[in-house]
Amino acid sequence: MIYPSSFEQKIGFDKIRYMVSDLCLSSSGRRKVEEMKFLSSPDLIESSLRMTEEMKEILLSPSLFPSSHYYDMSPLLKQLKIEGTFPLPEEGFDLLRSLNTLLQITQFFSKQDKHKYPYLRNLSEQIKIDLSLLQLLNRIYTQEGTIHDHASPRLAEIRKKLHALRQEVSQRMNQIIKTAQAEGWIDNDLSVSVRDGRPVIPLLSQHKRKLKGIIHDESSSGKTVFIEPEEIVELNNFIRETEHEEKREIVSILTQLANTMRPSLNEMIAWYDFLGTIDFIRAKALFAIQINAHLPSLISSPGLSYYEAIHPLLYLHFKQEGKTVVPLHITLNSKQRLLVISGPNAGGKSVCLQTVGLLQYMLQCGMLIPCKPASEAGVFEDIFLDMGDEQSIESDLSTYSSRLMNMKHFLKHANPRTLILIDEFGSGTEPVIGGAIAEAILQALNQKGCYGVVTTHYSNLKHYAMTAEGIVNGAMLYDTARMQPLFILQTGEPGSSFAFEIARQIGLPEDILKEAEKKAGEEHILFDKHLREILRDKYYWERKRESIKDNEKKLNELLERYEKELHEIAHERKIILEKAKREAEEILAKANKQIEQTIREIKEAQAEKEKTKKARKDLLEVKKTIENYDLDKKDMIEHKMELIRQRQQRKLERSRQFRKKEEDSLQEKSQSSEIRKGDKVRIPRFPHLIAEVADIIDDTVFLHAGNMQLTVQRNEVEKITSKNTASAPPSSLSNPHMEQISRKRFSFKTQLDIRGMRGDEAMKAVAAYIDEAIMLGVNEVSILHGKGNGILRQLVRSYLKGIKEIESFADAHVEKGGAGITEIKFK
Repeated sequence: MIYPSSFEQKIGFDKIRYMVSDLCLSSSGRRKVEEMKFLSSPDLIESSLRMTEEMKEILLSPSLFPSSHYYDMSPLLKQLKIEGTFPLPEEGFDLLRSLNTLLQITQFFSKQDKHKYPYLRNLSEQIKIDLSLLQLLNRIYTQEGTIHDHASPRLAEIRKKLHALRQEVSQRMNQIIKTAQAEGWIDNDLSVSVRDGRPVIPLLSQHKRKLKGIIHDESSSGKTVFIEPEEIVELNNFIRETEHEEKREIVSILTQLANTMRPSLNEMIAWYDFLGTIDFIRAKALFAIQINAHLPSLISSPGLSYYEAIHPLLYLHFKQEGKTVVPLHITLNSKQRLLVISGPNAGGKSVCLQTVGLLQYMLQCGMLIPCKPASEAGVFEDIFLDMGDEQSIESDLSTYSSRLMNMKHFLKHANPRTLILIDEFGSGTEPVIGGAIAEAILQALNQKGCYGVVTTHYSNLKHYAMTAEGIVNGAMLYDTARMQPLFILQTGEPGSSFAFEIARQIGLPEDILKEAEKKAGEEHILFDKHLREILRDKYYWERKRESIKDNEKKLNELLERYEKELHEIAHERKIILEKAKREAEEILAKANKQIEQTIREIKEAQAEKEKTKKARKDLLEVKKTIENYDLDKKDMIEHKMELIRQRQQRKLERSRQFRKKEEDSLQEKSQSSEIRKGDKVRIPRFPHLIAEVADIIDDTVFLHAGNMQLTVQRNEVEKITSKNTASAPPSSLSNPHMEQISRKRFSFKTQLDIRGMRGDEAMKAVAAYIDEAIMLGVNEVSILHGKGNGILRQLVRSYLKGIKEIESFADAHVEKGGAGITEIKFK
């Protein structure tokens, strides 16, 4: 049951129905949009949604789905049931084109994999197009939509006769025109014209007696008359008779066509109902694409869990203006069936309520909804809405009376499968009485086990929602710094109306506001203040939690990237070693060849024995040097790989420590986040400073730290608890840790000399040196490696490339050592 009867207009579904109808290609598709109704059968809802989802997938794919000639031929087919009736020539052509579209649609699904588009495929398999009928229509019609000459032997004969007659008339008319032009009876630029369907010659009025024939017309000036020459009148009469004969034959052909179709008309009507259904589904899918809609997970029980849900009409409106809609996250389940939303005016309470109602109604009408696919949606049998002004002069109903009539209907018909939507609950009468009645009604509705969303400003409803089982508070968040709504729904706590803050922003006199605060009472003011603080803190910590989730995601991505890089490095290492081995073997082979060549030359020169031994010894030294070089090269490669692995391990360890620190910090803060006067606090951006809270005004915190006085925002300080007091560094500038760092920085040398070191020894020294420079916050250093063969310089440069804290490195100036020194700048 949908209540009230104006539900669609109030919720905005009438506009959506119009937009979907406008996307249809046929009158039958539009008719089905008009007939679209709220469904309560889970099977029917799922079937309708699945078909729309499948069509959306088709329209977004490269596949070309038939999208032309969606004609509704049902009225014609129903007319043809009467004996003796036949389609007009243009109707028959529309029938041919629409049947071709039907055939293309059924063939589209039959060619797909049987597991693809199962719902639409099953729908199309129920339609079997009669190919013989299509063949008959193709014999009758040309591609341009005219009746084919060979539609029947008789028609071919008639048209052949017509062609001969028209050709004869044309020839005679041309002869007459030439004669008339030669005599000066007509202008040379004039030719044959047609009047009343008969060919005529435009003759100058003064010569009209010179040509025998029938005058059919004259020009508006009277200077020209249009004469049908006497000698072709008879021929034209023959043409007219033959044309009538042609029409009679065409009627005969179309009548025969209707007689052939008549036994299958009911089946053909079903074909066009299918075409209308496809048009309807296609229009829903196109609208889903326009509003970025998806199919949520369907559950059989009542309830809903919408993630990033968006009001479709608001989305389309904002899209035109280049704005974005703040998405809604809302859950109604067996533990929190009723959501009581409070918050400032124009903060989005009513939009939340309308979004829930509209999306659920769309879903149960078989339409996809704009929310994340991970959302869940159940099925309700009823949706009741109380929103807007229903006062009626005719029924003698005031606004409040009409709302009470709605509540009477709710109380009578609500059940566990009902979704109720009540906007500004209890308003319209004296607040205390209105609030009490609203609370009693809410209690009764809760006992009936129904689901729903209620918006209100009444504090008693917020208090009731805090204690009642099955009801949860919700708040529309408000930015107190900028004094503007955030349009974010936060469940779990009630919201503040921010009435005094909004009044101050508007510029209401302060003395009036002070008087109003007195009248409202300190208890009410404090309750509202505590609500704001709770909501602000909750919003802050949820954002913190999201930040930690993001960091964890980034860390996982980092781990995956490092593992990939390690794999690539191992692969490169294998390639390098294989290449080095090949090069070494080539060098050794050349050396051996050189040895043998030298020995041969010595023998040929008959050199002395001692000289021969010395030559062999020298060549062996060469061979040994080459072999040692190869081993050194291999050691350097191994060491380089190890350094890279160590550096990556250090980065991973720092990331893990950072995440653990964030999580520990969040846990500690969440346990004791309330800062009070006299508390010890720290300021994260000044890690070695401890201060005492002197005073707190709203979000501003006044601190004492020794002789210093500081003013900061509440979210910039951290309370020091007993758990972290021991680890908190003292605020004194004589901090031992700071003194130790200062001493190290004072004694730190800005140049490292690695000349004469082996590769692995040199790189260990460089790694330790760079780490210490980063820890001490040094801006620039240099490494003296010498020029030599450039191996140390190359190893140093390769290592420095992987250090993210390094801004740049380059050779020193020529006067300072040039390529023998690498100068490094840190970020």
